Amino acid sequence: MTDPALHPLAKRWPAAERLLAEPGSARTPFQRDRARILHSAGFRRLADKTQVHTAGTDDFLRTRLTHSLEVAQISRELGSALGCDPDVADVAGLAHDLGHPPFGHNGEDALHEIAGPCGGFEGNAQTLRVVARLEAKAVDVTGASLGLNLTRASLDAMCKYPWAATEGVRKFGFYEDDRAVFEWFRGGAPEGAKSLEAQVMDWSDDVAYSVHDVEDGVYGGYINLAKLMDDEAEQAAVCEGAAGRYSGESTAVLGEALRDLLRDPLLEPLHDYDGSFGAQVALKRFTSDMVGRFVNAAAKATRAQFGDGQLRRYDADLVVPEQERVQCALLKGIAWRYVMEPRTSADWYTRQREILRELVAVLCARGADAMDPMFAELWNRAADDAARLRVAVDQIASLTDASAVSWHHRLTTA
Repeated sequence: MTDPALHPLAKRWPAAERLLAEPGSARTPFQRDRARILHSAGFRRLADKTQVHTAGTDDFLRTRLTHSLEVAQISRELGSALGCDPDVADVAGLAHDLGHPPFGHNGEDALHEIAGPCGGFEGNAQTLRVVARLEAKAVDVTGASLGLNLTRASLDAMCKYPWAATEGVRKFGFYEDDRAVFEWFRGGAPEGAKSLEAQVMDWSDDVAYSVHDVEDGVYGGYINLAKLMDDEAEQAAVCEGAAGRYSGESTAVLGEALRDLLRDPLLEPLHDYDGSFGAQVALKRFTSDMVGRFVNAAAKATRAQFGDGQLRRYDADLVVPEQERVQCALLKGIAWRYVMEPRTSADWYTRQREILRELVAVLCARGADAMDPMFAELWNRAADDAARLRVAVDQIASLTDASAVSWHHRLTTA
């Protein structure tokens, strides 16, 4: 049997391989990738980064860390069902949010506006930057950082948007100064195509946050499914929120599907949720069974189209039946209507964006003296204003929600 470490997709950046040898180890290269993510500083920081609610405001609600663990579990299960290497699928789930800045998508949008002169900001492009450049683990023969120096297969599995920034397209997978590593791990891949493992991770992410955001919303009292069932105007508002944002279906199609979903045996017991033990059992049954439904539907449909055996990389595309896609979009629409949308007009939501803008301004004005030592080194080596702006954005993106507030207070009141 061929040594899996010799497979081209298990290779790491060539200039560093001799520095990272692991003689006699029984671990596969992909198991090592998984360990590197789990032990990374960026992964630990996800414990204090916002998922939906601001991190630290509730003992029950999810953070980016718990969300990433859940995505990894779903991704590993679905990937295994299709014949993907389970550790590659797991790595993609664990790592997919490493690039998210403080304050969730609100922070991401704020930094994108700020970072325009250096190519914008995108959470997935930042994830690549973290694992390939900013994490302190591996260096090349010149001493330059290689980040975690993950394998080609793992990096490709993490890449949800395998293209550069394009005018009018909000999502992209890498910044221009990270192009070399992108082209290295994408070598031989069809242009613009997502690997099967990346598609598995992407669907697992959708499944996790659609189901779990509704679970959190019901538990926290933000979502009242009985009221939604009886209120046609609210049903219309949910469908309007889901249309375009989460689904390409019309509001009429979504409306009929929403009524069917609300009558689903998994959701009906939640209409009178009161927080009792029995109600919590029903809520957890909804979460578990709905995730299983979405995963099993995708696995079955993909197998039906592409057959049995190992399906990896570009052997197949993930097939998700329309019914499950629509149900997933509607769950997102419910969470948007009752949990996320109200926060977009909250004073704290606006203040978060101000904090990040003011932090970038202070760092750019004060330079290396205001930064962590690692980012200070990068600042001092930066060639121009755009490169220095990118360093400031990298520094701020690395912060947790709490540390962003603390840094802002320290740097703006000193």
